[in-house]
Amino acid sequence: MAAINRVNTFDDWIDYFKEWRETIGIDPKYFDDYPFETKLEDIPSDEIEFGDFAGQRKWETAMEIPDQRIRDGVLNMIVYQGDTEFASVEQQRSLFDKAPSEYDLQCLVRVMAEEMRHGWQMCYLLVKYFGQTGKIEAQKQLERRSWKHNRLLGSFNEDVDNWLDFFTYTNFVDRDGKFQLKMLSKSSFAPLARSVTAMLKEEAFHMSTGNNGLTRIVKQGKVPTKFIQKYFNKWIPTAYDLFGKDSSSTANWSYVWGVKGRFDEGETTDPVDKQALNERSRQQFRDEVAGLIERMNKHIPDSETKLYTPHMKFNRSIGDYADQCYTVTGEPVPEDKYEDYKKEVLPTAEDKKELETILAGDGWIEPRN
Repeated sequence: MAAINRVNTFDDWIDYFKEWRETIGIDPKYFDDYPFETKLEDIPSDEIEFGDFAGQRKWETAMEIPDQRIRDGVLNMIVYQGDTEFASVEQQRSLFDKAPSEYDLQCLVRVMAEEMRHGWQMCYLLVKYFGQTGKIEAQKQLERRSWKHNRLLGSFNEDVDNWLDFFTYTNFVDRDGKFQLKMLSKSSFAPLARSVTAMLKEEAFHMSTGNNGLTRIVKQGKVPTKFIQKYFNKWIPTAYDLFGKDSSSTANWSYVWGVKGRFDEGETTDPVDKQALNERSRQQFRDEVAGLIERMNKHIPDSETKLYTPHMKFNRSIGDYADQCYTVTGEPVPEDKYEDYKKEVLPTAEDKKELETILAGDGWIEPRN
């Protein structure tokens, strides 16, 4: 049976949003003071800044987009971005009663409120600019569920079970979000560029929440490094996947159309390799992550095992290394031994039980000054 069309105006969508929030078990009291609203900020240039349309005026409406393929590409990017925002809220919905402090609870509330607003922003674009197709896609944003594993990207169908999970997720998966938003911030579709400019400012807090939380855990020294590493191994490869396939034709055309640039577009003199756009962004992401982890290692005594960044070949679901058997350091593993190997380097049910006991106690995270 086809889904009932519930969205004819953005006000209809807002009503559905409120219903979605209650349906997934989010107590609205945490967000009573948060002003859910659309934010559109100024952009540096009204001209398309890269690709085949460079120098032309940015497109202000979907009707101005000169080709149906480009219009569909822009629509698709908005859909995927919005889906990640709502999914992350669903993933984090069980953490309220487990917060280690009032400060951390307020960080969680702010992160979740801003993720909801980011999804709100994307659905505003869908409803306002993309006609009936956009309205249907905006409705579907609120009908998928991360725990049913029907969100559009793999990272957003994983469970976030505890606060080590949450801090790792916000530090690394939200960091991918920063990369994606920055690549869209110079988009040839002006309403999208204006939207993500505001979202980037909020995304910075999400990453700092994760990095700050992980650093406080490491400095306190009560959570065994082996557990921290296992959660790094869980989330960082999924973030690698979020950059897309290697030698991606989608990334190529998105650049040609001026829809999505490089992470450092306008800041680099490197020539554009349109056949390796995703690979370049993925490597830049890994380099940034490696730097953060090295800073955490300064708080771990030299006599103890240090943290590390998993290799880009490990546990991948997208790209040249998808479904292949490699260790966290990039060495091949026999296929018949791979599942047993993953149990050694990824969180197991036993690990989660032991970690749950640690996190239920006091003193596992450095107090916030």
